[in-house]
Amino acid sequence: FRSVMEALMKNNANTGAGYIEHSGEQYLIRAPGQVTGLEDIGRIIVGSHQGVPIYIKDVAEVTIGKELRTGAATQNGREAVLGTVFMLKGENSRTVSLKVAEKLQEINRILPDGVVAKTVYDRTDLVNATLNTVKKNLIEGALLVIVVLFLLLGNFRAAIITALVIPLSMLFAVTGMVNNQISGNLLSLGAIDFGIIVDGAVIIVENCLRRLAEEQKKLGRILHRDERFGIVGSATKEGSRPSIFGGFIIMIVYLPILTLTGIEGKMFQPMAFTVLAALTGAMILSITFIPAMVAQFSSGHISEKENLLLKWILNIYKPLLNFSLNNRPTVIVFAGVLVVLSILLSMRMGSEFLPTLDERDLAIHALRVPGTSLSQAMKMQDTLEKKIKELPEVNYVFSKIGTADIATDPMPPSVADVFAIIKPRSEWPDPDRPKSDLIRELEQKLAQVPGNKYEIIQPIEMRFNELIAGVRSDIAVKVFGDDLETLVSVAKKIEKVISGIPGASDVGVEQVTGLPVLTLELDRGLMARLGINVSDVQDVVAIAIGGKSAGKVFEGDRHFEIMVRLPDDIRTNIERLKRIPIALPNSPPDRIEVASLKKVPGFGQNLGYIPLSAVAKFSVIKGPNQISRENGKRRIVVTSNVRDRDLGSFVQEAQKAIEEKVSLDPGYWITWGGQFEHLISAAKRLWIVVPMALLLIFLMLFAAFDSMKNSLLVFTGIPLALTGGFFSLWIRGIPLSISAAIGFIALSGVAVLNGLVMISFIGELREKGLSLDDAIRQGSLTRLRPVLMTALVASLGFIPMAMASGTGAEVQRPLATVVIGGILSSTALTLLVLPALYRIFHYSPKPKS
Repeated sequence: FRSVMEALMKNNANTGAGYIEHSGEQYLIRAPGQVTGLEDIGRIIVGSHQGVPIYIKDVAEVTIGKELRTGAATQNGREAVLGTVFMLKGENSRTVSLKVAEKLQEINRILPDGVVAKTVYDRTDLVNATLNTVKKNLIEGALLVIVVLFLLLGNFRAAIITALVIPLSMLFAVTGMVNNQISGNLLSLGAIDFGIIVDGAVIIVENCLRRLAEEQKKLGRILHRDERFGIVGSATKEGSRPSIFGGFIIMIVYLPILTLTGIEGKMFQPMAFTVLAALTGAMILSITFIPAMVAQFSSGHISEKENLLLKWILNIYKPLLNFSLNNRPTVIVFAGVLVVLSILLSMRMGSEFLPTLDERDLAIHALRVPGTSLSQAMKMQDTLEKKIKELPEVNYVFSKIGTADIATDPMPPSVADVFAIIKPRSEWPDPDRPKSDLIRELEQKLAQVPGNKYEIIQPIEMRFNELIAGVRSDIAVKVFGDDLETLVSVAKKIEKVISGIPGASDVGVEQVTGLPVLTLELDRGLMARLGINVSDVQDVVAIAIGGKSAGKVFEGDRHFEIMVRLPDDIRTNIERLKRIPIALPNSPPDRIEVASLKKVPGFGQNLGYIPLSAVAKFSVIKGPNQISRENGKRRIVVTSNVRDRDLGSFVQEAQKAIEEKVSLDPGYWITWGGQFEHLISAAKRLWIVVPMALLLIFLMLFAAFDSMKNSLLVFTGIPLALTGGFFSLWIRGIPLSISAAIGFIALSGVAVLNGLVMISFIGELREKGLSLDDAIRQGSLTRLRPVLMTALVASLGFIPMAMASGTGAEVQRPLATVVIGGILSSTALTLLVLPALYRIFHYSPKPKS
């Protein structure tokens, strides 16, 4: 073997030798010696015997071969060639996918007849589906906001002017997104509530209309242009203070989101930036564009008469307000009890990092016995795919087995990633069938195929989990230590404990043992007596069985490795491998070279070689399938998916059970990985930055009122707003998540804004000379409309998001549910509890005469 390798290397190279000058010209010297094909390789001289040259073709068969396969791809049970397109860091997935689709069309035009390249999985389908959900929610939310504005303002022109803030503020947001290279996606656009955006404009428009109507009634005629402009300017000054401060406060509550890091930061920072850009635009428009439009187009008669809807609400509110003011302790105690109950409720609610996005398609991680050959794995895969195809909801199935030629995702042949592409729901036999039922039926089908273990997940979710924790499941329990057997023993105990916890699915231990290994144990004593080095035997084994490169052959721009190895019929036969010749030292080279490459049925020292079996003992043992390390320490992983249960409570129960039932020796320890890691990370950061944001809000309120009492009064809006958020999540059975936390953050700003509007106006009335009780009653009744408007537009703007069922709705639903429920409770506080609190805070008994 070594002679063949050396001959190939010495006879396959081009050499340059500088240049010479001749007759005034400079000649470069080049001695080409590369082979150009099979014939040239066969004519390379290995040696000679008694003056007769021995060529490679005399001792070996020169053919076009193939690499040893390490993987395969199939589709619907038939082998296929699968290619994967990788996106560069920082690129947009939708843009890349569309460009790839265009290139694929060009490639198909030049492929041979009968060969077709088609896309089997395209992330653009999911992106487009989520964008359609976002678009539908935004349009429906904007229409609901406009309807509410019209119903409560009772003025069509005023409603349209207020609604114009929506598209104009979106221009601010989109411009900022383009300049900062932020893509429009489920989170960056999906969390925008047009109701919150128009809140500042609503305050200005409502105050301008009220003042214009009062002035018309006072003068008994339609106002002139200059009079309108003057009144609108004065009304804008009155409303600009709560509008601007309210806008800044809502912007402040989004600042903590910008401090998130890691996965949660990548996901939610674009959303916070988009909302802040839109709010900035809306705040600027509310004190510039809106007053100008109102002054210009509010000509004609403006009635002060309340519309029927508002009149009906006012008739309900008056007795409730009187009850609240007359029973202040009862109302305040009731509000306090609600806050305490909501806190207790939140402690019992489940938690998760993010709601699982329904990607529609499924990914099945199929695990077979370690050491399963590629050919056997493909036979098992054929059976598996046919079984999956029995489900009428499945469109087609494709799989990746083992490791591809470009090992970007290395796996042994015993492991396969199976992708089941699901038909659109309209093509299902029962379009209303829950996906959980489909997964349960799939599990039953998979259980009928022996020799496999499975993890059922979704394609993007699988990669997401792998990036987070290095495993493809929702939960990873990592056991660290030194001894592999001890690690396996502990991991199996943990597997048993986790399997008994409700919600656990696809529980399994990482395959670290059981790989069959053909081991050649060298007899060092005999080799020493014969003068054979260990490396001599290892080189022969490596070249003969595994194959070794001896250079390259070039054909134009293409190049191919020249591999030296035994034929497959010998490589796969252990008895024939035992007869591989090992050259003895101090033997005539020509005798060794000829004998070592000819098929010699018998071996003997007289020929200058001995068989491999003479110096090596062949044995098949069960070796380690893989050895994983993390931070320099051995580890084994127990994985599990979680179904029909929230992630947080599952992990808490699992941690408690493992702590009670699994004991660890000194030097061994357990860590947990998975999505909940980022829930904990984000929660810890939010526990630091949210109080800082609340402190900033309080300082803003103090700057607005220059009064500690009034600042604290408005600040009380946050606890009761959170109460409604917790109860709404509990009623809908939605666990706490980072998405819900973002909803609570947004809710805090709206709650403070409503209180700011009412307290500011009550203070103005007191400055005009009204008594405390009269100022509270009149201020509450007068500010009923703007408070209701800001609350209703903010909550109704989220209703399409809360009720949506399209792709991506799962991620938006917690946020929308929190805001809607919280605004309802916050409005109740602002209209009923806040006047009672104001009366207590500002009451001063008359001095006795």
